[in-house]
Amino acid sequence: MQFRLLMSFCLLACTLLLTPSYSQAESGKTRVLMLTQSKGYTHGSVKRKDKTELAPAEIAMVQLGKQSGLFSVDCTQDAAADFTKENLKNYDIVMFYTTGMLPIKEADMQYFLNDWLKQKGHGFIGFHSATDTYKSYEPYWDMVGGSFNGHPWTSGNKVTITVHNTDHPAMKSFGKEFQIKDEIYQYKNWQPEKVHVLMSLNMEKCNPKRPYQVPVAWAKEWGNGKVFVNNLGHNPQTWANPAFQKSVIGAIKWIRGDAPSAVPVNPELSKREDAKAAAATKAAEK
Repeated sequence: MQFRLLMSFCLLACTLLLTPSYSQAESGKTRVLMLTQSKGYTHGSVKRKDKTELAPAEIAMVQLGKQSGLFSVDCTQDAAADFTKENLKNYDIVMFYTTGMLPIKEADMQYFLNDWLKQKGHGFIGFHSATDTYKSYEPYWDMVGGSFNGHPWTSGNKVTITVHNTDHPAMKSFGKEFQIKDEIYQYKNWQPEKVHVLMSLNMEKCNPKRPYQVPVAWAKEWGNGKVFVNNLGHNPQTWANPAFQKSVIGAIKWIRGDAPSAVPVNPELSKREDAKAAAATKAAEK
């Protein structure tokens, strides 16, 4: 009921920001460009009913920005027009909830990866299918941390997630362990030696089981900028989840520098999680 009321209110209150030039960012607020374009599967959380209404994930972020007073959001599904070197200079954080090979010019992508994102105070937040984007383009998946390789845990599965770093501002709201019904990805091009894993599936308590770690959220430094990725967000209901929303606030504060937290690479954690997952899978097969 709470989710339906929120959606009804927001659909009345929010209008589509056709281009980021309509931004009304206030002084001192972090400026966010949220790209929700799909060049593959279009998730319900980013599906717009028509050209005058925002999608559930967009609505949630616009409202969260207003309620927190911390940031303003411009939403776009037109990467060719809005994800450009000139326009990126208007923003501090880029959010992706995207799929496929987006129509971004190579020069603009190279500027984003090698200049813009490496600046202090700048950051990238990837939600759910951000890892199902540019899967054949190494510069992108190297930055984001991995590529979608199937989702054995579909949107109807309830999974148990272990939080490895409860002190990180984007993790505090989840506690040490929690359950959620959402779609969870497994990855290829996964490089645990380049990321700080924040949370992953507890394979002892999840079905189906896999004999390897399945990370759910991670963070990394990118030059002087920061990257935060969270697999959650397939189901529209996730975007109304208070813990999830607080996690987004924490991630933004971390990127801004308001809530410092070190994110040293932790491949040893991934090795331990691999071993625990293998043991859980073997035990389940007996």
